Amino acid sequence: MLSQIEELLGAEAQSLLTHECKTVTKDQLYLPGPDFVDRVVAQTDRPIPVLRSLQSIFSHGRLGGTGYMSILPVDQGIEHTAGASFAPNPIYFDPENIVKLALEAGCNAVASTLGVLGSVARKYAHKIPFMLKINHNELLTYPNKYDQVMFAQIEQAFDMGCVAVGATIYFGSEVSNRELIEVSRAFRRAHELGMCTFLWCYLRNSGFKKDGVDYHASSDMTSQADHIGCTIEADIIKQKQPTNNGGFNAIGFAKTDPRVYSELTTDHPIDLTRYQVVNGYMGRAGLINSGGASGENDFGQAVRTAVINKRAGGMGLISGRKAFQRPMDDGIRLLHCIQDVFLEKDITIA
Repeated sequence: MLSQIEELLGAEAQSLLTHECKTVTKDQLYLPGPDFVDRVVAQTDRPIPVLRSLQSIFSHGRLGGTGYMSILPVDQGIEHTAGASFAPNPIYFDPENIVKLALEAGCNAVASTLGVLGSVARKYAHKIPFMLKINHNELLTYPNKYDQVMFAQIEQAFDMGCVAVGATIYFGSEVSNRELIEVSRAFRRAHELGMCTFLWCYLRNSGFKKDGVDYHASSDMTSQADHIGCTIEADIIKQKQPTNNGGFNAIGFAKTDPRVYSELTTDHPIDLTRYQVVNGYMGRAGLINSGGASGENDFGQAVRTAVINKRAGGMGLISGRKAFQRPMDDGIRLLHCIQDVFLEKDITIA
């Protein structure tokens, strides 16, 4: 399995598989493991049913019992329009095939919209953990705008048998304060009903692009979004893997410290992602990175993202478009490649 992973990593294999983090060292982190709920989450104020719900996700699928997660998210029918998302593979207009993909691939959970999960809940909610994505940005408003709007009530997630809810906040946008209040209230209610919470901590502001550089995936800025997500008691943080750093300085806003760039991060992708883990309360809130859009080298990119996440101290991947925008057998194979990284004992924390 390791040789296949090395082959997919190509020229980066040596750098990614042998790197040692000397910024924030691994002994300072709360790392994933089979006992994560007992060791970390049980210390918190979460109700006991929340611990059970989170453990049910950790226990399901090919990664069951490892402390890592591989989740299939398919909310793109709203977020990116159904046509743009499913035209490459029209079988996924049928919600049942979304759940079948997650099941056949051995994912820990499937995340989708109220309509998708509700349409097949009685057939599948007891077979794979359900996560209801409660808010969305829809693209039928003209001109397009970026605003996460609540599409579902927390009680609806509970009634269909979900063990988790997910939400997005567009940090940096003009509507972020409203989204922050709405999601905080929703997460409190979800915890009251015994469901765990996942937060998509995304940046969204046209001003975050400067001199031709896009800082929406800058380590310093995404990490602060993660830190805010922990503040409203998100149990798991979903974030884009960083591709650069120094966004605060380049754009010239907020506050930062020179030591963030000289001591707490380097240019190495594992160190940039380690800083995201650090801002998730040193790993108390697990970091799952998104798989990104489908492209020319999906298998290599998916494995690369998984290796960086695992070696940085993250908790797994949530990968959708790379999996469902291809024939189901290929989608299953891609998700297995991701899971193989987290199953490979020779790939350790940097």
